[in-house]
Amino acid sequence: MLNIVLFGPPGAGKGTQSQKLITHYNLVHLSTGDLLRAQITQGTELGLKAKKLMDEGLLVPDDVVIGMIGSALETNPQASGFIFDGFPRTVAQAESLDRLMAAHGTHIGCMIALEVQEEELVKRLLERGKTSNRPDDQDETKIRRRVTVYNTETAQVAGYYATQQKFHALNGIGPIEGIFGQICGLIDQHQAAVPETPAAATNGVKA
Repeated sequence: MLNIVLFGPPGAGKGTQSQKLITHYNLVHLSTGDLLRAQITQGTELGLKAKKLMDEGLLVPDDVVIGMIGSALETNPQASGFIFDGFPRTVAQAESLDRLMAAHGTHIGCMIALEVQEEELVKRLLERGKTSNRPDDQDETKIRRRVTVYNTETAQVAGYYATQQKFHALNGIGPIEGIFGQICGLIDQHQAAVPETPAAATNGVKA
């Protein structure tokens, strides 16, 4: 099973690259943002709580996010793999995700981070805000706050995966196809280098 964490600040291009990777590797897309926005659209209690936090550029509590991820894994037992888009965002979430994946007889294969400078991120998100109808894409102050949250908290996750020799950084500025080719190269290289794990084999899951 191929499980990828696609990482990067808001506006780095994770969504675009995720869709291409999903098609190429036949993966199930797990975007906590999409899951939360679905709850918002449905007007659930969770959705209303999440909307308030997201509109302020803040993170949703870990237990809520992990619960949604667990449900998604259980809903797709025959998946060839998963791509985690924008998650985990903290070391605590990464640790919880490792435990959750182990409980399902699999693990995170690699983490790929798209690196983009702040001014370019602000430019991209303001442009996206013209059509996304997301308040946090239309306010430069909120955008910069989201980037700050990423830099001060989320980027620490890179170190967590680096200790597991699973972290890879790529320049997120350039032609979409060129960046996609680099990501695929890293994934293919990683798959060739990492054998099936005993735990996964015991559970009948290809690692």
